[in-house]
Amino acid sequence: MTSTTPQRPLVEPAIPATMRALRKLRAAPGFTLEHVPVPSIGPNDVLIRVKTVGLCGTDQHIYGWDHWAERRVKPPLTIGHEFMGTVVAVGAAVKAVSIGDRVSAEGHIACGICTLCRTGQAHICEHVEIIGVDTDGAFADYIRMPESNVWKLDPSIPDSWAAVFDPLGNAVHTVMAADVSVKSVVITGVGSIGLMAIPVARAAGAAKVFAIDVNAQKLELAKRVGADATFSALQPDLVDEIITRTGGDGADVLLEMSGSGQAIDSGLAMVRNGGVAALLGIPSDDVEINLAERIIFKGLTVLGINGRAMFETWYQTQALVTSGRVDLTPIITHEMRFEDFEAAFALMKSGEAAKIVLHVD
Repeated sequence: MTSTTPQRPLVEPAIPATMRALRKLRAAPGFTLEHVPVPSIGPNDVLIRVKTVGLCGTDQHIYGWDHWAERRVKPPLTIGHEFMGTVVAVGAAVKAVSIGDRVSAEGHIACGICTLCRTGQAHICEHVEIIGVDTDGAFADYIRMPESNVWKLDPSIPDSWAAVFDPLGNAVHTVMAADVSVKSVVITGVGSIGLMAIPVARAAGAAKVFAIDVNAQKLELAKRVGADATFSALQPDLVDEIITRTGGDGADVLLEMSGSGQAIDSGLAMVRNGGVAALLGIPSDDVEINLAERIIFKGLTVLGINGRAMFETWYQTQALVTSGRVDLTPIITHEMRFEDFEAAFALMKSGEAAKIVLHVD
């Protein structure tokens, strides 16, 4: 005798056939807002109605079409990887996600079968596809995601904060990998992720946090969110200054968030012998470093940080936010309409904005 279970609804009515999407259509600067078909979903996928998205430095690389973007991105492509929204449809095999769930998602879609995926390192999967970089992304009315990548949001988290869990997770991953507890920390580059790393490092028990950037406005923000001292990257005696402020030895930890070759070089010079350098910033082109002087003779441990540890970082990130130990209010400096993306990217380029979120709906 066969029993049957009533099947739950798999799709919400009123999903349109087409949607708006911000696209990289050709190998040249700029994006185009156009209408494209709403993605169809497979049995293990969910369809998410996007509400709010965050602009990222990676998006700026792709917008400007720098050397990194030329080598990595293959137009045409819907861009964007920072987002939150509401589930509006689920595949027949989906078990843990339901229509109406308020979610974000891990943007690195791993293959699940390579050596790295099978040994707990899916964030550096050999065959990873990153939404908005390798496959269609979140700057659209709808996005399809595998159920395994979806993250259910705590209801206390505001939409604008939830939209930037991806970069906040970058900051959390970088800080936690570097083991900053009771250590002196130098952060080179206080764009949005560098700014986020300051309260995260404080929450993780850093003894001192020094922030370095070329932008005076962002250095003021760095003070507001907890840096002990801030410095212009243009200060001629900056390496000596940091070494003096760390008892003559140099900082215990470097968190490199800028991707600037000069910042990487000077940051490595500031770290004490035997220290740790965690590198997250993406250079626009190749970087020349004196490996012998900066790394080998100093016995540095250098960590390449990519994305977020799946899903340990997501649990850590949500815990830091819901406990009140990380406040994103000062860092999210602009909230704008999706249609105003050109103005938003201009703000990013000018350096006036720290973090920009766009409201899609």
